[in-house]
Amino acid sequence: MDLSMTDLERDIIREILNIGLARAADSFAVIAQERVLLEVPNIDLLMSEDIMRKVREYQSRHVAIQSDIRGDFNGTTLMFFSGQHIQRLSRVCLRMNAPEALEVNELQESLLLEISNIITGALVTQLANILKANIYGAPPTAPRGDIADMMQNLLPQQQLQPLIFSVITQFSDKDNMVELPLMLFFDRVTFAKILEIIRSYDFLGSQMSA
Repeated sequence: MDLSMTDLERDIIREILNIGLARAADSFAVIAQERVLLEVPNIDLLMSEDIMRKVREYQSRHVAIQSDIRGDFNGTTLMFFSGQHIQRLSRVCLRMNAPEALEVNELQESLLLEISNIITGALVTQLANILKANIYGAPPTAPRGDIADMMQNLLPQQQLQPLIFSVITQFSDKDNMVELPLMLFFDRVTFAKILEIIRSYDFLGSQMSA
């Protein structure tokens, strides 16, 4: 099967994500007590070496939270919280004056896990509804050590050709925009399933008439 995307297919996938993330943004805004904007500016297909390099780059400057996608699809999400995010969310949600640092205590980690659970859960639910797939998100975890090295287990015999959705969350606070990267990985089989679903019927027409 041809795994290359047309511009229209890329736009369709981007719109699916926008719908799911819009719901997540509403829930997240209540937690953060701020106006929250989520955008999906890019959809990139990256080779395994490139993905590992990008994961390590993010991990060096963020605290990572991971959640696996299971069921009909096989994938993983990674959310990356900066020290500024942690400081701000600790103040707003925990009433805690915390430094802008990547070291978190148990309470802060639980908060990041819950936020990740809300955002990725909304996204997975929307993917399941639109693509008519039986999928669910596993409980999020805070991985220790080199995430990229751990993710080698997801790349058996180079079967995983990751589909990376570069999702940026922007917090609006006194004109200060803070990016919250979310990376979504699917293996080749799942990516092929998604493209087949999109190509198998008049996707845009059926969604507009729904």
